[in-house]
Amino acid sequence: MPVYKFKSFEEAEQALWNFSPDDRYFHRLRNLFHLAAHFRPISWRKGVRKYRNIEEANQDSNPIPE
Repeated sequence: MPVYKFKSFEEAEQALWNFSPDDRYFHRLRNLFHLAAHFRPISWRKGVRKYRNIEEANQDSNPIPE
């Protein structure tokens, strides 16, 4: 794997961008999300809920901690 030198953080950040993703890129991305879901599965409460205000809704919008 090559080593790159950058003069600024912006330049290093731009080097991470991928403007022409191919099938291999999407395969690796899918595997990354699969691995993340394996370590920290997301579970949401089922059903419809009513809230008195937006703050109460925002507090409940987070996934259930395990």
